[in-house]
Amino acid sequence: MTGYREAVVDLGAVYANVGHLRQVAGTPHLMAVVKANAYGHGAVPVARTALAAGADWLGVADIDEALELRDAGIDAPVLAWLHDPDADFAAALARNISLGLSSARQLHQVAGAAAALGRVADVHLKLETGLNRNGVDEPDWAETFALAARLERAGRLRVTGIFSHLSNASPVDDAEAIESFERGVALAGTAGLTPPLIHLASTAAALRTPAARFTMVRVGIGIYGLSPFADQTSHELGLTPAMTLRGRVAAVRRVAAGAGVSYDYLWRAPVDGCLALVPLGYADGVPRSATGTARVDIDGHPHPLVGRIAMDQFVVSVGQQSVAVGDDVVLFGNPETGVPSATDWADAAGTINYEIVTRIGRRVPRSYRGGVGDEAGGGPI
Repeated sequence: MTGYREAVVDLGAVYANVGHLRQVAGTPHLMAVVKANAYGHGAVPVARTALAAGADWLGVADIDEALELRDAGIDAPVLAWLHDPDADFAAALARNISLGLSSARQLHQVAGAAAALGRVADVHLKLETGLNRNGVDEPDWAETFALAARLERAGRLRVTGIFSHLSNASPVDDAEAIESFERGVALAGTAGLTPPLIHLASTAAALRTPAARFTMVRVGIGIYGLSPFADQTSHELGLTPAMTLRGRVAAVRRVAAGAGVSYDYLWRAPVDGCLALVPLGYADGVPRSATGTARVDIDGHPHPLVGRIAMDQFVVSVGQQSVAVGDDVVLFGNPETGVPSATDWADAAGTINYEIVTRIGRRVPRSYRGGVGDEAGGGPI
């Protein structure tokens, strides 16, 4: 370990997770979602690993994230689906980035950019099927499909995909969304559109809802080895958590009973004992809301965080255990090795494991193990 904070990403776990999800889903295509810096794991190394494991598409939220992949030399199909009203679609088209579009306005914008460049834009149409975020509303489907078909015949664009997203609110809600989505796909066919990529399922539906799989699944949290469910662990799903967040003990202090710790003295030592200082805080993505509830592992032993989590540091009560400056501290990792999990931290903070890994800040160096290509053998990236 270099420095006193580090996120170690096991690319071998990513590789295995992608392979497992491909097998479970059984679809002709699989999109690995690497938005938000691959949920905090590092977009470029994760993308390369996912492609090596058999993913044939990459998914990101915005064009800048797609351009980062292109700048790294990744030429696989990439879909970006969330756009500023004045997005630079020309920059995306010039780099062969596919665009998820949610309105007739965006279709006109992309067709104009394609005409100016002399290119044919590759687009996926997103349908609103109940989540009420972005996507074409059902009353507008027929008109939007007709517009897309006209632009396709004019050589401005090619509709290669239709997609939407499930709420995961309940099986009944998801079944209604699937039915709505199927109506949309059928109506697109009536308009003369024949996209080969039909995708609705993210990790949860890829694992549990065969009716939502269609011709491609978009898997995000699963490729990082985390469960999207409250009632099944990663291990039970056949997945291995890829990120281990580590720190080192920066100071050890013995205190007497009654001594207060950190801001507001939310915790006072009930008996004489030792405290260890760990230099990670909410500036690094450690959730302040986990104050008083989270635990870490030091030398194979669990210990509670005590006192308020600060911007750059937190304090652990180690009791009478012998702890020294420089000792490794594991905040979370693969629970099968005996350490806390990202889900444990999510429970402590009142959030979800997606947020715990994604929020790990840039101040925390990433290092990689078990990778392919440039990432083989690990080392800081």
